[in-house]
Amino acid sequence: MSSRKGKSGPGKRGGAEEEDWTIVRMAGLRPVRLGVNANADARLDEEGDGDDMGWDDDWEGPGMRRTEPTFTRGKPRKPTAKPAKKPAAKKSRPKKPPVLRAPTEDERPGSRTPPRKSARRGAPPRKGKPTLLGRLAYGGAVLMLWGVIAFGGLLFWYGLHLPDTSGLYNVKHTPSLSIVATNGEVLSHRGDLMSGYASLSDLPPWVPAAVLATEDQRFYWHFGVDPIGLARATITNIRAGAYVQGGSTVTQQLAKNIFLKPDRTIARKIEEMVLAVWLELRFTKEEILTLYLNRVYFGGGAYGLEAASERYFRKPARALTLPEAAMLAGLLKAPSRYSPTNNIELARNRAAIVLQNMVNAGYITQEEARTANVSPARLEGYAARGSINYFVDWVAEAVPDYAGRPDTDVNVMTTIDPVLQREAERVIDAMLAGEGAAVNATQAALVAMTPDGAVRAMVGGRSYAQSQFNRAVQAKRQPGSAFKPIVYLAALERGLTPDTLRVDRPIEYGGWAPANYSGRFEGEMTLRTALAKSVNTVAVQVARETGIRNVIAAARRLGLQEDLPSNLSLALGSGSVNLLELTAAYATFANGGYGVIPHGIEEVRSESGEELYRRQGSGIGRVVDGRTVGQMNNMLQAVMAYGTGRNSALGARPSGGKTGTSQDFRDAWFIGYTADLVVGVWVGNDNGAPMEKVTGGTLPAHIWHDFMMKTQEGVPIAQLPEEMPVATASASIAAPAAMQEAAPAEYEWEQPGFFERLFGIGGNEDSTLRAGGRR
Repeated sequence: MSSRKGKSGPGKRGGAEEEDWTIVRMAGLRPVRLGVNANADARLDEEGDGDDMGWDDDWEGPGMRRTEPTFTRGKPRKPTAKPAKKPAAKKSRPKKPPVLRAPTEDERPGSRTPPRKSARRGAPPRKGKPTLLGRLAYGGAVLMLWGVIAFGGLLFWYGLHLPDTSGLYNVKHTPSLSIVATNGEVLSHRGDLMSGYASLSDLPPWVPAAVLATEDQRFYWHFGVDPIGLARATITNIRAGAYVQGGSTVTQQLAKNIFLKPDRTIARKIEEMVLAVWLELRFTKEEILTLYLNRVYFGGGAYGLEAASERYFRKPARALTLPEAAMLAGLLKAPSRYSPTNNIELARNRAAIVLQNMVNAGYITQEEARTANVSPARLEGYAARGSINYFVDWVAEAVPDYAGRPDTDVNVMTTIDPVLQREAERVIDAMLAGEGAAVNATQAALVAMTPDGAVRAMVGGRSYAQSQFNRAVQAKRQPGSAFKPIVYLAALERGLTPDTLRVDRPIEYGGWAPANYSGRFEGEMTLRTALAKSVNTVAVQVARETGIRNVIAAARRLGLQEDLPSNLSLALGSGSVNLLELTAAYATFANGGYGVIPHGIEEVRSESGEELYRRQGSGIGRVVDGRTVGQMNNMLQAVMAYGTGRNSALGARPSGGKTGTSQDFRDAWFIGYTADLVVGVWVGNDNGAPMEKVTGGTLPAHIWHDFMMKTQEGVPIAQLPEEMPVATASASIAAPAAMQEAAPAEYEWEQPGFFERLFGIGGNEDSTLRAGGRR
């Protein structure tokens, strides 16, 4: 260490105050200045020997010196003589140790600037305390600053965990089924319907205007997130005490639809905002709006504007009118609720709100909105006929069995005839609203098919919108006397003929005594007459002679797959069947004895045209010989001529059929056919409530007659398969020898059992078929 006084002269510190400071140097450090007169009483004279590696004492002037260690290479250090101390003039207080600090500008040697006075001297008086308003403003500013910082941090955090955005244009959707009628008309769609790409420049101006006026009026100025919209929605929701309004922009909705799940969480909302800002930075406003219109869901399985336009109005998006554009824009708020296929009036009311929004936003005039409300949008094509969806559901469920589960959109060519389908819906609605309302009949179902089993029309209920339960396929009901033709078929196959005589008389088997609907016994009659007049006692006698096992076998050959009771009550229709299978069973009589599998699919093709399935073959082959079919047609034509089905006769057109009524008038049936069409009708109530004396020969027969008269008008008359010659000896009262041999003795399993009698099928009291019983 050395101590050195400063020199006076140009560029060096000195002057009057040069004795008040000392500079100390230490090896490896910069010079440090000591306090005032720190070494005034202890001056040392150091001599160095000037050898290599030594420090020389250089006296620069009075009162200043440099004190440094002096080292010599290989020589001992010389002692330094201490100078004599000056006598002190007076005692002074012990001085404080020097303080090492950097000199200020005023303390530097040679500085002519006088020492700076204290800043507090002469300073103006301090102002008073800040006001409450000032404190609030300051606190608010601080909170806002920290809020911005926290919000930015949240955005950054969620930005690190955003989903992959590389698949913006890769649309993943459930493969759709396009259900096509025989005339090429598209009936319906199942799955996600994705159609062509709608360009914003090709659309009428009112299409994007309707969307923006309703969904995002400040679309062209916000940065993806609309603070005003968010604040408005927040206030509205707080006032309502529930979530009633959203503040999402079109960009946010696009981000949610493409990348996120529809969860109502804060995390999802923040991710939605981040993605919206990202979309705004990457795409133009026009590109964002185009993406939105082609990706948003419009209900009914339609994704994108083009698909929705085709689904609801059967036209391309570029041809949409102002009322149609307003209706589609109204669907965006709640596609299922405002769907025009569910409630056309509610959809039109929503469209009126959209039109008023367009007026408020300046897109259209009040007069244009009034004109659009006077002529609202109307549905076109299949979307306006809800009952077709019963058939569509049935077909869509069967497609995987025929064509597998392709990962592409497919077109299903079906057997449905739109003309017959519309007529079936019209007749059902008219009958239930008129005659049905008077007799407490609230539901009905109808199936029409060709004699080879191709379904041409299907109505599964009064309203598909109210109930999707298909009563033509899913409901299992007691057919009553509509099952009797199968009993007589088994008897004819065992040797009886239509002219075989039997006696209508009181009978009893195991305590069960069936009676007739009329309550009378008419004595001797042919089997033809017994079937035509639906005589219960004769049907039970024939079933006993034929054998219940043979009756069940005949039912199985005709396609009835439900469980059937193995006792004589089956002759009166105590089993359960569905309308589709029972109608297909009658088709065997219309086609000359060939088994029928009811079907609705002719062909399945992929979107690229690849054939995935085509119906081939002629069915399961013959199940009834031609002679027996001719005999059955003769008997069933008698039903239409003078029996229980005479109300449904078609005049000169040959037809056959049979009525059926379950106990207490709970179910009423009519199954009839011509050479060209087989139609089955069921009427009843879903809760099993009795109707007011509705038999198969009343309301169901009227529905069948009206439907056939409308649909068969202009169709050439064709004869039913004719009866083969029958020997007159078969008309004997006694059963033929072959029949007697085939008729087994009374077996217990053929008679009503304990549970049947207990629950109303057997027993002396409950076995009687009361008014409203099977007919």
